[in-house]
Formats: sequence, C-alpha cells, structure tokens
Amino acid sequence: MCRPHSQYKLMARKTTIRNDDAEPDEPSVSGSETGGIGSGRGRTRDGDSEGDDPDQQRFDDELRPSRLEDVVGQKAVVERLRILLEATKRRKEPLGHLLLDGPPGLGKTTLATVVPRELGTELQITAGPSLSAPKDLLPYLTNAGYGSVLFIDEIHRMPPAVEEFIYPAMEDFRVDITLGDGLNARTINMKLQPFTLIGATTRSGMLTAPLRDRFVNREHLDFYTDEELATIVTRNARKLRTVIAPEAAQEIAIRSRGTPRKTNNWLRWTRDFADVRANGIITLDVARAALRMKGVDDAGLEEQDRKYLETIIRVFGGGPAGVQALGHTMNIPADTLEDEVEPFLLREGFIQRTPRGRMITAKAMAHLGMSQKQPKSSTENPDQRELF
Repeated sequence: MCRPHSQYKLMARKTTIRNDDAEPDEPSVSGSETGGIGSGRGRTRDGDSEGDDPDQQRFDDELRPSRLEDVVGQKAVVERLRILLEATKRRKEPLGHLLLDGPPGLGKTTLATVVPRELGTELQITAGPSLSAPKDLLPYLTNAGYGSVLFIDEIHRMPPAVEEFIYPAMEDFRVDITLGDGLNARTINMKLQPFTLIGATTRSGMLTAPLRDRFVNREHLDFYTDEELATIVTRNARKLRTVIAPEAAQEIAIRSRGTPRKTNNWLRWTRDFADVRANGIITLDVARAALRMKGVDDAGLEEQDRKYLETIIRVFGGGPAGVQALGHTMNIPADTLEDEVEPFLLREGFIQRTPRGRMITAKAMAHLGMSQKQPKSSTENPDQRELF
C-alpha cells in the first residue's frame, strides 16, 4: 500500500498553496495551473477555456482579490458565502462542497481561491481535463489536510471513471484502491481527511446528476454592471500603479461586455497604449483611442462581431441564416461562432435565433448605421435556410 502511494506522490502535480496571513498580497493560484477560468485563456471547441498562457495567468494573479471583502460584484453570492464561511468557522468543521457555475471570466476561480484564505486552510488546484484516470486524482485526495480545499476547474470535463472515483471521497471521505489484476486483485479502503471540494464549470448542464447532487452548495455567477466594472478598473489601475480618469474607467467598463476578465484585459492594453503614447496617464480620449485601435466600438463589439452582423445583412439579406452557412461564408468554424461570437450578440439583442436560423435585429441595423435590410437574393441557397 505504501509503495503505490509513494509512486503517486512522484507524479507531476500542481503546487499546494498554503494560506499565509502574513503575506495577503501573494498570488493565490499556482503558476502551473493547467486549466482555469477568468483569465482570458485560449478556448476549446466546446467553449471552455484552457490555462496555456503564463503571462495571462500572472497578470490575473496580480489583480485577483485575496479576501472576500475585496471582491466587487456578485453581491448576493458573496453574502451567502460569507454566511457559509462564518458558520464553518464557528463549528470548526470543513465547509460543504461548493459548485460555482456561470459564463467564463466572471470570477469563479477568484472565489475559489478566496475561500481557503478566509478559512485559513490549504488549497490545491487542478482541472478536469488533466485528470485522465483515477490515479491522477489520488495524490490530491491523499495530501488533503483536514478542512483543506481542493479546487477542480472545468469539472464537467472529468472522465466518467474519475467522476465515479470521487463519489466516495466526497460523501464518505474514503477511496477504494485496487491492487493487482485478475484473481490476485484486492481492494484497499483508504480513509481521507475531511476536505472541501470546490468545482467550477461554464456548463453546469453537462454535469451528471449524481455529481451535481453531491455538492451541498451551488452558486451561479452572473454578468456585472458597468458601475461594478468601473470600480474594478479603478482598483486594478492602482495595483498597476497607473493613473486613470474616472470617465476613462467608465469607458473601459462599458466596452467590457459585463465580464471582469475582459475588463482587466482592456485595462492592461490601455495602460500599454498610454505608456507609449500618452505619458502613462489614461484619460477618456486615450482610452477611446486605445480601444479603437483594438477594434472595440462603444457597444463592446469587436471586429469579428461586426463582420458577423454584416455578413448576415449583406450576404443573407438580414436572415434567417444557418450557422453552418455563416461559418463557411466567413471562413470561421461554426462552433467558434456559437461559442465566442453569438452569446454576446444574443444577450444584447443584436441577433435572434429562430427555427429557420439567425436573423438580424433593428438594434443591430441602427448600431451599424444601416437604415433597412438589403433585399434578399432571388436565387436562394438551400444552405442559407438550414436549421441551427
């Protein structure tokens, strides 16, 4: 039993992060994190983010709040977490398992790293895609101390075998290890220290019911208001030692699509622009010029978003148009359009999804400065009417 355990400990794993109140400003996420959210990382075909950008991870660590009182926005979620944490401290027992879900970039990783700091416990971080087999998860479970936190990002992407392996760990704080093969196989029951599992997912519907039901607490994160994002810009500008005007912070917030991750990305770009062309001071004009160079308009639309809308109008006469036909026309994979372009356009009312396909709205026409739809082509391609 000891030999397999020692072999597992030699496996590559994420750094265990220990709480240290003497250094509250130290980054609270391991730089070797392979998967995460809220960091402006690359995207997979199913819309999830992957932590493959060390510079982006370092930047997020610099700006990420380290205490619950420093978290801006998500007031209802933060208040409920505050009650849970206070009750846990009074009872001196581990926090119940917690599931955080919501769109990318809204702070799931931030809240997951704040919880162990508030409790004064250790934190281990991993990601669903990196757990290919139960043996990959075992080192995290056996090294979890009493009341410590194990954070699994993109938990909906865990393989079924790993998911079933974690069930007894979540419920009974034990794991069953099989040694040997065939007739010589035997199962060893290993007791674990009571711990807290925090899972983060952008697609809660992909979680199986047995896994979802084992989370005692569930919190959904929603998009931020412009005022909350402006507060984030102002605070993070101070952390970056950058001078920014209040109206410039508001301008960045308006163009950030209600997402703190994008807010921080635009702030970093605007700071670079100001350092080179405006003596390091971010005024309203400087912010507008920087974002204009990035192709971001006053509604937060980027070049690819506008190209998408213009394709529906000019090629498909305003719609309806199937996403496959749009993807072929724009030379962009259809799943990229569905995961990266359409969510914001749908939320803001620039397009509609109908049984016949995507259709442009009057709001989009007005934003693009077009008074009316162009007439549809007399020779209609059947692919343009495919179902979405």
